Amino acid sequence: MLFDTHVHLNAEQYKEDLEEVINRALSSGVSTMVVVGFDRPTIEKAIELAEAYDFIYASVGWHPVDAIDMTPEDLNWLEQLAAHPKVVALGEMGLDYYWDKSPKEVQQEVFRKQIQLARKVKLPIIIHNRDATADIIEILKEEKAEEVGGIMHCFSGSPEIAQECIKMNFYISLGGPVTFKNAKQPKKVAELVPLERLLIETDCPYLTPHPHRGKRNEPSYVKLVAEQIAEIKGKTLEEVGAATSENAKKLFGIIR
Repeated sequence: MLFDTHVHLNAEQYKEDLEEVINRALSSGVSTMVVVGFDRPTIEKAIELAEAYDFIYASVGWHPVDAIDMTPEDLNWLEQLAAHPKVVALGEMGLDYYWDKSPKEVQQEVFRKQIQLARKVKLPIIIHNRDATADIIEILKEEKAEEVGGIMHCFSGSPEIAQECIKMNFYISLGGPVTFKNAKQPKKVAELVPLERLLIETDCPYLTPHPHRGKRNEPSYVKLVAEQIAEIKGKTLEEVGAATSENAKKLFGIIR
């Protein structure tokens, strides 16, 4: 049984065939999913899906690209939603220095506020990192994020950075890129990070794994990620599926 820790079934790309996508995931052995919200509309949809399906949970947070749009009311709203029985994490949050919609200092302030909120409500956090590794690690340390821990979502850093994150009580989550033929670094991370600190995800509809690269991603494809990790580690698919599911349930406090 597989646990996809990061899906965006709240995206427009699933408007026409959401039910079929969910059924394909279940048929592929996906037993649990976390739908990640990152602004008002996607958070509302994430909650709606979590309430509609017993095997779907939600994470709520503010994306760094849109940090400039977040108001104090939004932060209060996140705090209220944190009490929802199906909300298992805050995020995705973090820093994104690739896009320049939100200035770096605004992103950092919004990131810090969300970590502080997570410590207050005692929920793990899901980290989005694009071209901002050093600042993310510094902020996580300064804000004592290890108290709640969380996920380095779609981890793209080095094995050394992965170890530093693990020391801060974070899990390393791998997605589609680990299946790409030329992706040396994710494969090295899959090899070196202990199975008890690994998670799997699709980040669907993005980052579609090989051999479907270029098409819309969906949760059923998380099996391809698990198979690749199993091959790299010399494990069976069942072993990787069981271990990563157990890790996710432990992190999110899910008893199923």
